[in-house]
This record gives sequence, C-alpha cells and structure tokens, in this order.
Amino acid sequence: MRRLIPLLLIPLLLAPAAPATAAPPGPAGPTATGYGGAVASVDPTATAAGLEVLRHGGNAVDAALAVAATLGVTEPFSSGIGGGGFFVYYDARTGRVQTLDGRETAPRSMGETAFVNPATGQPYAFQEARVSGLSAGVPGSLATWDAAARRWGTRPLSAALRPAAQVARDGFTVDATFNQQVSDNAAAFAQFEPTAKLYLPGGAPPAVGTKLRNPDLAATYDLIARRGIDQFYSGDIGRDIVSTVQHPPLAASPSQPWQYQIRPGGMTLGDLRAYEVRRPDPTHVGYRGLDVYGMATPSSGGSTVGEALNILERSDLHGLDKTQALHRYLEASALAFADRNRYVGDYTPRRTLDALLTDGFAGERACQINPAAALAKPVAPGVPDGRYDGHCAATTGGAAPDLGQSTTNLTVADRWGNVVEYTLTIEQIGGNGIVVPGRGFLLNNELTDFNFTPTQGSEPDPNLPGPGKRPRSSMAPTIVLQHGKPFLAVGSPGGSTIITTVLQILVNRLDLGMTLPEALAAPRASQRNTASVTAEPAFISSPEGQALAGLHHTFTPMAEIGAATAIEFLPHGRLLACAEPVRRGSGSAGTVR
Repeated sequence: MRRLIPLLLIPLLLAPAAPATAAPPGPAGPTATGYGGAVASVDPTATAAGLEVLRHGGNAVDAALAVAATLGVTEPFSSGIGGGGFFVYYDARTGRVQTLDGRETAPRSMGETAFVNPATGQPYAFQEARVSGLSAGVPGSLATWDAAARRWGTRPLSAALRPAAQVARDGFTVDATFNQQVSDNAAAFAQFEPTAKLYLPGGAPPAVGTKLRNPDLAATYDLIARRGIDQFYSGDIGRDIVSTVQHPPLAASPSQPWQYQIRPGGMTLGDLRAYEVRRPDPTHVGYRGLDVYGMATPSSGGSTVGEALNILERSDLHGLDKTQALHRYLEASALAFADRNRYVGDYTPRRTLDALLTDGFAGERACQINPAAALAKPVAPGVPDGRYDGHCAATTGGAAPDLGQSTTNLTVADRWGNVVEYTLTIEQIGGNGIVVPGRGFLLNNELTDFNFTPTQGSEPDPNLPGPGKRPRSSMAPTIVLQHGKPFLAVGSPGGSTIITTVLQILVNRLDLGMTLPEALAAPRASQRNTASVTAEPAFISSPEGQALAGLHHTFTPMAEIGAATAIEFLPHGRLLACAEPVRRGSGSAGTVR
C-alpha cells in the first residue's frame, strides 16, 4: 500500500458541506464497491482528497482537481503543474462526453531540427535532449484545472489547491516507489541546485519512512489560490519558469557527473501568455453495442484504441480460445500503431482522424491478420482513403513508439452520474529534472515526444517539432457508455504502452469474461508495431504466452506495463472502483459509502 497521511483532518476550505452519510475513513485498498461516488488513483492520499470532496457535496470535477493537485505533491515525478494532460468528462445532465486538451506546446521559436545537433547533424541522445531547457513545453495542467473548474465544477480551483498545499506543508511519508524514482534520477537531479536540495537531501535520495515536505510548492499553490492562474502564465511564477528554461540552475559542484551538455531552451513569457486549453470533440467508435469515447489529437490514444477495437470487432473474440483472442489483440494493436505513426500528430486534419475510425478502413486492415502466424513487424500503414474493396492495401512507413514511461491517471465518478477520466504527466519519470527555483515543482520534458528526425521514409512525418505545436501523445483516457449511460471509465500511464494497456483492459473486460479487478491485474503485453512484443514476465510464461510464441510472436520482458485506474458502473447505482493491486507499488480506490 502506498503512503497515507490523515488528510481528513485537513480543513478543506470548501462551501458548507452537505450532511455526510456514514463512510469509512478513507480508501481501503486497490478495489472498492459502494455508493455515492468513487475515486481511483495511484496514491491513497490523493484518493482520500477526492473522496473528501465528494462527501462534502462536490461533484466529480471538483474531486478530480483535488486528486490532481495532491498528486502534484505526492507523485511529483509523474505529474504536477509543470506538465500537461488530457481531461475527458461525461456530463450526466446533457449525456455528452466532452474533452479538454491541456497538452504542452512548443515555444514559437522551435523548428523541425530542434533536436538535431547543429555541430554534428545528428539527433541528440535522448537523455541529452531530455535533461535540458530544450525539452520543456509550455505547461498546460494548471490551465486545464482552471478550465474544468469554471466549465463544469461547483467550486473554484482554489478549493482544490489549498488542501494540496497543506499536504505539501505537512509532508508525506516516503515509500519505496518514491525512493526508487529519485534513485533512478539521481545523476540528473544532482545537476540542478533546486532539484538536488529538494530531492537529494545530504546528497542521497530521501530514505523510505522519512517525511518529505515541500514548502515552496505549498507557497506556490497558495499564491495561485489567492491570485489566480495569471501568476503562472504571465506573473512572477511564469517569469521564474522562463528564467529556468533559458538559464538552467546548475549546481556549483554536482555530487554525480553528467555526460552531456545541459542546453537552454527558448521558451518566453509570450509563449506562456499565449497558452490556450483546447476543447476538441472526443473520438468515438461503437464496439459490441457500446460507445467508446476517447481523446482526439494531439493525443493518439483515442484514435489508436478506437481503430484497434474496430479491427477486433471483425472477430468473435468471445468465441475464440484465449490464445487466438490475444493473438488478434496483438495484431490489431500493431496495425493501428502503424497508422498512428504515419498519420497522427497535432496538425492531423479531423477528416483524416475520422477516416482512421471508419468500419471500412478497419475491415481492410483486419483482413491482414493471419490466425496461423504473426505478421512480420513492422507492418506498413494502411490507406484511409474511403475506397475499401476488401483488399489489404498498405503504404510505406515505419514504427516510432514513444519513449516515455511516466504519467499518472485518475478516475472519478459522483453521485449524480458525472464521470472524469484524466491522464496527466510531466513525460519521463522526473520530467526534465529541473525544479523551478523557489517554486517547488519539476518542469516537463514533453517536447521529447516529438520525433527528433523524420521516421516515415519519403512520406511526411506528422510528429516533427514546430513552432507552437503540441507533441503527439499516447495518453488514452477512455469512457465507455451503454445506452447513453456510463458503463466503464479507464486510463493508465506508461508512454506508448498506455494505448495497449487501455486496449487490453477493454478486451479483458468486454471479450474475455474477466471482472474489472481481474482485467486490471492480468499480465500485460504491448505490441506497438515493433519486431518484438514487450510483455510482463507473467504473460511470457503463461500458457497463452507460450502458445503465442508458437505463432511467431517474440517477446522482450518488461517488469511492469502501465498503472491503470478504472470505475465500472454496476446495477442499482453501485460503483466498482479499481486501481492496480501490485504495479507501481499498488494503487488506491474508494467509494463514498
């Protein structure tokens, strides 16, 4: 179980509370069933913050913002106001799914060759690009929180920030996951004075069981709560962000060496002032009588999950043995990733995105799947041109899976039936490694989600850097409706494995007969149009994994894939909230009563 502090003792500074129904003191574990609202996240302190808001009459948006703000304190290497994300919302009053695109943007000075060393003509090594000002995009999380609060919430953003600020002031107990994440980043963190001071006290990661306080972040949250987000996007905080990006605060004598030059970035205060949260229509596909909604560009999550589901719908997975069902899952994922890499980026026209999600295109892609053997990878992308005659058409292009493994996810539902599925990130675990001096939060390295050089041969690459452009993301917050009402909400962190994690959970739950807790706990495999399938050891060693090897799937082990959260809507108003039982130190789920 992850860390937990007595959050219920923190004054929430909310509007007068509605009478509370008798309830447990907080989330009890990774699975909970009950009534009145539910929260699932990776961290019990954050889950407790959301449940407390629900108990005191707040809606799903109010609670989600409290969870997100608290995660910025307790999960600072995966999220926070230095990053961005995608917010998917089901409005029970209108029956509509709506989205907010809070993805980070490139400075207006960034060109296509931003990650190519001008001295050598070669792309920078990933860590050289990451640990720099060059990788930091204009953050969108705070603007997303403010937009969600104003559009759908019942309380101002300040109500979510103040309890989180108290957590930062009082501190929280360091657990093994937190300690390991600092250890993994120790060399990068040591290069920057404010980062080393906060996360390497005495030159070493905080010990498990000790308390970590972040008074600078508490003061930053308090300032924004009092004076609004303009302090971040055009005021003193913004000026500090720009100074940090342009002049990284290097340590005078780093405790560990770093092999790369630390490069400045070109972000300006004008870039911060120009930031806008977008409100694109969600992606939508039908799947076995259900409506599946996801995130449009610059996320590739909605389109890639949706296309893969369309391909899978051409097979009766329920009537197949598990090996054949998983074979088709892996092949559909590879085909959808080929199309994602070829066509999807920030500037992808909506008509192209919609074309990728047509049944005709899915039929053309599905006909390539051979039940007897895995396709040679990478497969070529298809041609979503509207002319589908049953032939398995394909074009040229290769695979380019994202490298990020960080991010966090939260799922919230309230007693009125509103639902939030929100994935947020600072990209790599630890972002770009730079804490803004005096402000207590890490900056993102989101711009390394751009392709450094063209990946699509002679065809245009949709994910090269550009001025004001948003890098392609794999975040896939997903809401599934049945007869217009919520049935399931799910999302996960994990870089490009986010897409396959969400897709596999949906297949597990909807096709393979698993309960939601079983669907989350099941061993995972991720085929992103690469020569080898990335898979957890338990998947590789399972009977199905061994049978899939006989179909010419090859495997590369990864200890963990994803860290999902989900809520299922059961009969008679009951809610089933689920988080990971083991991955990422286990998650936390709870219901109001």
